[in-house]
Amino acid sequence: MTTSQLNRRNLLRTAGILGVAGGMATAVSACGNEDDTTGGSDELDFDFTDDRDETVNVEGLTTAVAYTGMAAALSDFGAKNVTGVFGPTLDKDGNLLPEAQGLDKDKLTVLGNTWGEFDVEEYAGMNPQVLLTHYHNDPESLWYVPAEDADEILSLAPSAAINVDDGSNTLADVIERHAELAGALGADLDSDKLADDKAEFESAVTALAEAAADNPVTVLACSGAEEIFYASVPDMSCDLRYYLEQGVEFIVPDNPDDAGYYEGLSWENADKYEADILFVDARAQALQPDDMADFPTWKELPAVKAGQVVAWHAEPRFSYAGAAGPVQALADMIANATKVV
Repeated sequence: MTTSQLNRRNLLRTAGILGVAGGMATAVSACGNEDDTTGGSDELDFDFTDDRDETVNVEGLTTAVAYTGMAAALSDFGAKNVTGVFGPTLDKDGNLLPEAQGLDKDKLTVLGNTWGEFDVEEYAGMNPQVLLTHYHNDPESLWYVPAEDADEILSLAPSAAINVDDGSNTLADVIERHAELAGALGADLDSDKLADDKAEFESAVTALAEAAADNPVTVLACSGAEEIFYASVPDMSCDLRYYLEQGVEFIVPDNPDDAGYYEGLSWENADKYEADILFVDARAQALQPDDMADFPTWKELPAVKAGQVVAWHAEPRFSYAGAAGPVQALADMIANATKVV
């Protein structure tokens, strides 16, 4: 595993990912029907070359298992045969987390809900035909596939993976790759719905570029944990790179970690970077604005006082339907923000 991957994973762990949904065992085991893992999907011949340049061919595919965020994106495209998921899916009350929006939880088998959790026995019992997930630059480290169980998991079915951060690809690039994968899973990429979704996404991107040009306010991408406030480096993830291309003026931390992903600040120093807008990690493992209200430095930040805080979906749903709303929300915030620093 690369140093970059270790640091990225450490960020997720430090933010509390291992405790995303304490007491989730009951909710997870209740999700999915062991007597009907195929969900009635039609068979199809699956043929896809992934970003590791590995080609997977499966004749008569009915049962694919995917990382939750990928499954949600594929569902947006109309893909078939994803019947099991692993990764952040349900909160403690059994509701869909942001990464899982758009999925039908009653038709899925949830194999794991937190970092390091993957029910290998239940996965084997599904008779999976392909495992689908992401990776971040390092093709040996598949997203949410526990390293200690990876050999066993990958022996049960071939895998196909998409690189969501190769150092230069952007949100739009990764969405296109998900569209190609969805097509291999039977999605109609010429559907009217997809055309409408893409038009909405492109409209949001245009609005973002116009807002950034008309109102050049500063934005800090950030994430909160109990002990640390993270200031994120904007060119280290595909979505922030895309927003940079549209002209968004992100603050760049001057003392990032060794891998370059973020600068970790104590809460006493959370005001080191003052921005007009705070772009706050919306994932369940991160503290949300209401949670951070307990920290005096948070309450005193100019953007917080001005109400200029907007959700950052730091693990995007890589579909036009999934990305349009978050892009438009950032565009609207920038368009209507005032300079406060």
